[in-house]
Amino acid sequence: MFRSPFRVFDIHGHLPYRLVLGGKNRHEQISRYGAERSERMRLTWDFPEPAAENQHNETIPLIDRWVQELDKYNIAGLNFLTALDNDNMADQISRHPDRFTGFAYHSIEDEGAADELKRAADELGLKGYKLFGPLTGIPFDDPSLDPVWKVLAERKLPVLIHFGLLGHAGGIVHHPNISPLAIFNTAREYPDIPFIIPHFGAGYFQELLHLCWSCPNIYIDTSGSNQWVRWMPYELTLETLFRKTYELIGPERILFGTDSLGFPRGFPYRYLQDQVRVCRDLRFGESDIENIFGNNARRLLGLNTLHSSTQTSDTGG
Repeated sequence: MFRSPFRVFDIHGHLPYRLVLGGKNRHEQISRYGAERSERMRLTWDFPEPAAENQHNETIPLIDRWVQELDKYNIAGLNFLTALDNDNMADQISRHPDRFTGFAYHSIEDEGAADELKRAADELGLKGYKLFGPLTGIPFDDPSLDPVWKVLAERKLPVLIHFGLLGHAGGIVHHPNISPLAIFNTAREYPDIPFIIPHFGAGYFQELLHLCWSCPNIYIDTSGSNQWVRWMPYELTLETLFRKTYELIGPERILFGTDSLGFPRGFPYRYLQDQVRVCRDLRFGESDIENIFGNNARRLLGLNTLHSSTQTSDTGG
């Protein structure tokens, strides 16, 4: 799909982490509904059954299995957004620093969140910060969060914030921080922070485009199946998402991701195939495609960019 020697860098993957949706007493009917729709998605996308996990050789460390998975599809690198904690993230990615980077992942509402972010960046070498809008209980422009934003701004570290629908069916669809516009005041106040919004806004595409119109430090992450388009009241396709985003903000602020979650599913290569096909059908230029599918992310993370043999390499920073 790409001209040699360019290779993909994926901005959006996950190591095992803890995520609680809907409280401890979720109604059995809601859980059953979610499981049914998850199974339908598995069949639609031809993903392996979760039980197949038992068939894998568990003597292979998880991070080594990820190396094998990236090699299988000729993927250069993957940025993990979550892990059990920041030390676990640093330990995992340190085993293959040429293939993986990682973000800090801890509640922004925790006392000492700014100090933990400093430690994650300065001592552990993590490259950014991951948050969930619908799991954050206070406004992002609350003064109590200023210390965190200042740490990010001083270091020009990116923060990826999930907005929009969260979880499988039965998940969160209503919350004060569910729209990307919830970060508007903060993004304007801290223009040195690159804010990455995944999944094209996950149901809030218009709001995300409006946010991009006002704030040049907003980046759009393409990750996941983007099935949320089926729940919009008007026709919306992956091609429309790419075309409108490209037309309105250009290729420099679009970041490819998969939302890779683990095994047995592994790297959802079909997501990459579908997105590259759309970009080539839309006749995006080769440099634009290379920016979207790796180099924009490399620049944000301070990594060397890669180009096809007709171009030269440069260093991000």
